[in-house]
Amino acid sequence: MNPMTRHSRINATPHGLSVTGRHLLDRRSFLSHTATSLGGIALTHLLGREGLLAGEKPLIDPARPYAPRPTHHEARAKNVLVIFCAGAVSQLETFDFKPGLIKHDGQPLAGGPAVTFQGPSGNLARPQFEFRPRGQSGKMISDLVPHIGGLVDDLAFVHSLTSKTNTHGPGENFLSTGFVPDGFPSIGAWVTYALGSENQNLPAFVAIPDPRGVPQASVNNWGPGFLPAEFQGTPFSSNDPIRNLAPPPSVQPASDEAARTLLRRMNQSHLERHAGDGGLAARIASYELAARMQLSVSELSDLTTEPAHILKSYGATDAKNSVKAAFARNCILARRLLERGVRFVQLFNGAYASAGELNWDGHGKLKEQYTRHGDIMDQPVAALVRDLQQRGLLQETLVVWCTEFGRMPMFQKGAQGRDHNPDGFTCWLAGAGVRRGVSFGVTDELGSRAVENILSIHDLNATILHLLGLNHRALTFEHNGVNRRLTDVHGDVIHPVLS
Repeated sequence: MNPMTRHSRINATPHGLSVTGRHLLDRRSFLSHTATSLGGIALTHLLGREGLLAGEKPLIDPARPYAPRPTHHEARAKNVLVIFCAGAVSQLETFDFKPGLIKHDGQPLAGGPAVTFQGPSGNLARPQFEFRPRGQSGKMISDLVPHIGGLVDDLAFVHSLTSKTNTHGPGENFLSTGFVPDGFPSIGAWVTYALGSENQNLPAFVAIPDPRGVPQASVNNWGPGFLPAEFQGTPFSSNDPIRNLAPPPSVQPASDEAARTLLRRMNQSHLERHAGDGGLAARIASYELAARMQLSVSELSDLTTEPAHILKSYGATDAKNSVKAAFARNCILARRLLERGVRFVQLFNGAYASAGELNWDGHGKLKEQYTRHGDIMDQPVAALVRDLQQRGLLQETLVVWCTEFGRMPMFQKGAQGRDHNPDGFTCWLAGAGVRRGVSFGVTDELGSRAVENILSIHDLNATILHLLGLNHRALTFEHNGVNRRLTDVHGDVIHPVLS
């Protein structure tokens, strides 16, 4: 090539390039942009390492939807146990001691609401159970829950939670999904979508309903919402096992295995002819999981293999209280699920709306009903936490005790119970990544509303995800053109309760 021709081509004005394109052909501009680009690459790397890039979607193989997936940052917890007490447990009868209520017992609340959720307000009412200092920390805990009180030095209490609603169904939605309306994914579904499971023979997410029935929002608490259906929770309990798991007696084991083998070959052949069909791969994966569960779930649910002292410590042999014994067996089932690597376990205490007879909704006869509910819940839950601790499982398991909202400091007019209160209530955490023996957040002197370090359910859910190694701002799923997330556009990690 003629040198002059080559030189003229290099310096010729290129046709069809934008102004920016022509500018980049200038040597000094090119080198300048290269330098800033390297800085941009470095910044992107740092943001990615910290999990701060929006819209980081997990890479999911449709044929292995429950395979373990990487976290955004180093995880403190591998598994989560959520103990959900349905019906709105009164913070004033359990974990939030208010001497002011004793001092002003029977007096009207100055400046208080004349009418609350269910009707006219009555006078202030003292805690219906005595509080005593517990543990080395001296934390005041009610006699309603003495066994949990014995764990006080291992727990982190959050006293300043708030909700967006004072209605049970929407309140459960908000606690479990981060949204008041129906149709959004539960936190367990989000976690399963993000991380998969360590155990490929059991569901990644299990919901254990109370022996008395399902909670008010029912399947919303463990549903997938708009996430793929395979990430929903699987509900079963010690007295209500997974249905249709075993073939009917008329089917011989050899015939059943032969049929499965043939089906497996046909599915594989069909999948090879339709490569890339994610829906088909997902269906095959679900059927294969069901087949593996036929072997694993029967062993899991067989509590007769538990030592007698373990059954007794949980209260599972309580002949005088069949509901307590059944709930205790559910607690043992929860521990066995966590032992086997199930990622997310949701354990319910309390059922649907029943004037407080089947859950913690104490409007009219709070002391009488809470005495029954406390006896059912206290010993089994405390035994579960201790059992996890003794087996070394608490080091990698996050335990969260929660309820949908709290209770008012006054009784309802003409009744012996408290109305709904979304403005200040309590939860507690224990286990992986959680500080021991601390309290965070404060309600006012009567326990009517949070006044210091006010928190939302979004903050609690952000903290759960954080301990699992997930950035709640980065965990998203596009639905109807919107990048949705568990915490909506809110939420901050509650760092003061983390170790």
